[in-house]
Amino acid sequence: MTSTSTETVATRYSGTRHARVEDNRLLTGRGTFVDDIQRPGMLHACFVRSPFARATIKGIDTAAALAMPGVRAVLTAADINGDAVEAWHAVAGKDMPDTPRPPLAEGQVKFVGDPVALVVAESRYLAEDAADAVEVDYEPLPAVADFRVAVGGAEAGVAVVHDEYPDNVAGGMGGAPPDEETFSTAACVVAENIYQQMHVPVPIETRGMVVEWTATTGELTLWGSTQTPHELRAFCARLLGIPASKVRVIMRDTGGGFGQKVVPMREDMVIMLAARKVPGPLKWIEDRRENLMSAGQARHVDGTARMAFDDEGNILAVDIDFVQDIGAYPTPYPVLTTAAIGMFYPGPYRVPKASFNYKTVFSNTAGLHAYRGPWQYETLAREIMFDIAARKLGMDPVELRRRNILRGDEMPYFNPNGMPYDHVAPADTFEQAVKILDHEGFRKEQAEALAQGRYIGLGFSAYIEPTGAATGHLATEGCTIRMESTGKINVYVNGGSTGNSLETTVVQLTADALGADIDDVSTIQGDTAVTPYGAGTQGSRSGPMTAGAVNEAGTILRGQIAAMAAHRLGVEAGDIELGGSTAYVRDDPDKCVTFGDIAYRAHYEPAQLPPGMSASLEATARFTSPPEAMIHWANATHACTCEVDIDTGQVTLTRYIVSEDVGPMINPNVVEGQVAGGTVQGIGGALLESLVYDADGNPLSSTFVDYLLPTATEVPPIEFGHVEIPGPGVGGYKGAGEGGAIGSTPAVINAVNDALAPLGVTVTTLPASPATIVELLENASRGQERRGHLPLAGADREIKGREDH
Repeated sequence: MTSTSTETVATRYSGTRHARVEDNRLLTGRGTFVDDIQRPGMLHACFVRSPFARATIKGIDTAAALAMPGVRAVLTAADINGDAVEAWHAVAGKDMPDTPRPPLAEGQVKFVGDPVALVVAESRYLAEDAADAVEVDYEPLPAVADFRVAVGGAEAGVAVVHDEYPDNVAGGMGGAPPDEETFSTAACVVAENIYQQMHVPVPIETRGMVVEWTATTGELTLWGSTQTPHELRAFCARLLGIPASKVRVIMRDTGGGFGQKVVPMREDMVIMLAARKVPGPLKWIEDRRENLMSAGQARHVDGTARMAFDDEGNILAVDIDFVQDIGAYPTPYPVLTTAAIGMFYPGPYRVPKASFNYKTVFSNTAGLHAYRGPWQYETLAREIMFDIAARKLGMDPVELRRRNILRGDEMPYFNPNGMPYDHVAPADTFEQAVKILDHEGFRKEQAEALAQGRYIGLGFSAYIEPTGAATGHLATEGCTIRMESTGKINVYVNGGSTGNSLETTVVQLTADALGADIDDVSTIQGDTAVTPYGAGTQGSRSGPMTAGAVNEAGTILRGQIAAMAAHRLGVEAGDIELGGSTAYVRDDPDKCVTFGDIAYRAHYEPAQLPPGMSASLEATARFTSPPEAMIHWANATHACTCEVDIDTGQVTLTRYIVSEDVGPMINPNVVEGQVAGGTVQGIGGALLESLVYDADGNPLSSTFVDYLLPTATEVPPIEFGHVEIPGPGVGGYKGAGEGGAIGSTPAVINAVNDALAPLGVTVTTLPASPATIVELLENASRGQERRGHLPLAGADREIKGREDH
């Protein structure tokens, strides 16, 4: 008998503010994080790390450490690096050229914190003491910590980070050449150097894993703090050269990732390799100092942006030329997304001509890793430029954006770099944010404040971003839905939930797909032994891709349920409707059978089913994005108001508004939580956070005393507006994970610059710390340079060398 799916009932749960199903265990302290994992005979690992930014390793003496009670092993590069079989990441693919990435430092250390050896002991305390006893003979070498002077390598008189890259340039790309005639003849041209400081994701839970090797069966079990459990499994199998079927990754609760936990890093490689050499399960938990010093860096970009306008404020051309710091050992994901800075630079605007050029540059600092919206610099540079141009044109920044922002009736629209925008209306989110703010009311308030000697400002930021970009292994997602013998339902997905509430949204989607009561649905995620393959949480893909996977599996299972119910009720499957965990006849709702009754018969009385009807109440399916839904474009407008104390340089944010379009929302609470979290991170990047190195490559902010994070006292209540334009995929859902962190930093900087505009000061070097603002104000009062640039010793501030590409 052939099963046929019934019509979909009206959505009951998706779109509602259903309470998060994971909150009970997390808020009562009953979550299970990696450090909660205990195994019999478990050993603990601690890394010996380089105190030098660049030095030759002349020798490593482990004798004193090995002699200490409780120490079980001290491993160096000579012990484990040669055991690595393959170390490529799925996000790049096995054939993509990659930069060097040895597990432990070999021959030379290349940044402060570079892992040199691994100490394994019976406790973390013993391991740390023994790590101090490992004697490494270093011969210090000159280092290059400032990526802006690193290009050229030895020819430029600076250190070479990797011999394979003598000019310290890992790669680059150029788009169409700039239209210099347009820039030379336009009525208004603005050009600025914009520098974004190095800062990092700082998840509340640092990196960590527990690895247990069972030699008798050749099996490895890994508990990880990860965003991508299936990729961690595949990477581990490749690294060790064992079948993936022999590797099980278990991811329970993960306390934040923000991109840092997308791909395994060098320390992860070391623990995987070391696990087969020690006599027990091996745990490594990164401490906060290690995280700030060695888990990588992000956002570090320096560039020159240009925009040309006609005399009415219409954009004629844009150009951006930039370099990005990738540190010593970058992971491939953010390096690949560097091109997106140039590709997305035209943003949500009507731009006839665009050009870009960039280089990725090595330095003796921690390697570049992904961080929420890794191409965010394009929005930062463009939106700062918009406000600078508006002041030059004598126009309000709102009016300048209004003249140029794309409308829904212009879709589909190809930006000059070929990016195909569709299913969006950036003008709608912009106008909603302006309305929520009461723009005219604020300008009146601003004028009154200025007359009183107070400096308040308003900043906007608009962006468009690709979510759920379905390329490579990101283009597919699996799902299994199983009805148990009681009629209760379990949905199995890859997971990667790191605070983005995939548990709740998957339960909502599944309840709707099957017409089940939401209390009858549970989810199992993050265990590669039982969940289908998926690419995890990255690229704002979880919403649209998981919705597609649940829909595929749910459609199959729905048909099976309907067929069994139809047989039981003596009607055709097409007459069956599902709702409230019950199957009923559409025209006679009193004629019904519960999911519990159906499941009981399928499990315990299968002989009562008609011949040929499967007793299965389980469906596994794999969703693959169709060509028309390869990208789900989301967009938003951020608006921020602030007051600046010109005596102390202190910035106080007074209002914050986000109007966003992520399509229909599966759960508005979850969406707003994602937007708010990213927005706060962007506020930190605008005003506080800075991972600083001195000229010799020594980190100066490796504790929370020096690395400042935003708290509730720095962040005003966030006001939300929603525009819902369905995307091209299942349910019209778009991603919502990264946007808040993209739009917030430039909105804050523009607000600061608007407040300081009467004093002739413009911040173009981040962060806008009190010290930076006071210095700019003092310089302005002396008639000196009024822009917020950082001086480059021995280097031109402008980016040169397009002809080098």
